Amino acid sequence: MDHRLVRGVEKALSWSGPNMLGSDFTRGGMLGPDLCTRLLTPTKLLDLVMRRSLASPQLRCFRDGSELHPNNYISATTTKRGQGIHVPSMRRLGRLIESGCTLVLDSLEMFDPTMEVACRALQWWSRELVQVNAYLTTHEAAGFNLHWDDHDVLIVQLAGEKSWEVRSPSRSAPMYRDAEQNQTPSDELLWSGTLYAGEIMHIPRGYWHQATRNGHGAGFSLHVTFGFVKRTGVDWLTWLADKVRENEEFRHDLDRWGTPEKRVLQEKGLSTIAAELAMSRLPSEFLAVREKERPAHRHVATGGTFGNPTSVVCVAEFPPHLERRDGRVDLFAAGKKITFSVGALPALEELLSGFPVILDELAATTGLDVAQLANVLIQEEICAELIPELSLGYTDLVTSDSYSKKL
Repeated sequence: MDHRLVRGVEKALSWSGPNMLGSDFTRGGMLGPDLCTRLLTPTKLLDLVMRRSLASPQLRCFRDGSELHPNNYISATTTKRGQGIHVPSMRRLGRLIESGCTLVLDSLEMFDPTMEVACRALQWWSRELVQVNAYLTTHEAAGFNLHWDDHDVLIVQLAGEKSWEVRSPSRSAPMYRDAEQNQTPSDELLWSGTLYAGEIMHIPRGYWHQATRNGHGAGFSLHVTFGFVKRTGVDWLTWLADKVRENEEFRHDLDRWGTPEKRVLQEKGLSTIAAELAMSRLPSEFLAVREKERPAHRHVATGGTFGNPTSVVCVAEFPPHLERRDGRVDLFAAGKKITFSVGALPALEELLSGFPVILDELAATTGLDVAQLANVLIQEEICAELIPELSLGYTDLVTSDSYSKKL
């Protein structure tokens, strides 16, 4: 999937790929104003907030460096049918924005097709799960206090400017659930300055940082943070722990009351099996299986109720894996394994490319029953029909020669 944001990140940070993710603090630019406004604007963010039932902690508001109680910006209201729901109070939010505050919306990809596709493109690029949060700060409001994240982040300044301070980590590879607490900031200052619209910054896991608009006067800042939750050795061991359930020896109770000889025998047996399992199910397998088994993102499924789809797109969270052998092609994606005739491979490669595909055009170039193939992929939730709303997430951002002709 060729996404303008991915190309922009690599160019801005002088990266040749995702291998630098999580290595060192990096700052660069520029994305360009047209791409920034295409991704998100302050008014679009507020419109997304207004049209949804949201609650803390997904929607949060900060003033003077402290988080406000949700009652300051969320209202309990009653629908015309008498149903009680919680919605953002746009009048209260407007007053906070006018006086100076920081508004945070987590998991923006859940609400906006543009950010959904951007996150999927970054996931296919990095092979890691990605979440995007939006931060709108007005006037001289401060953001979070000095803190560190338990994941790598790419910060994209979309509009306005904001001052940042970034420090080195004080604990190597800290985790959310860790053996030690990590509460003392490092004294080593890596960078202090202002991030302007179009600039990008990469802050690895554990690096201390904070942002503010103090001293900037009237105005605003809008940035999005893409968080990359990378897998660790702990995740691999957790996966192995689930695998040992297949072995009967691990399902038996640990011997507490037996003779010393029996307890030693059980301990040696469990240790031997665990060691053999660790040697036979390596971290590389764990990563590969994780990609194949990850369910697809939410998508609209109509079952052809409103007509047969004319365009489709792959919505798997990671690039589908194709294995060709013995005259067939095995497809692994979204927790499924589907076998096709090898003759379907040219069409499958296009349908699973991450680009929107116009079915009639693909059928004309391959001579295959593409509609039938697409229907199978849709039913298995590997592809989705490209409804107009989802198409907005690709327009002017994801490039494909065949599809761009129709944009």
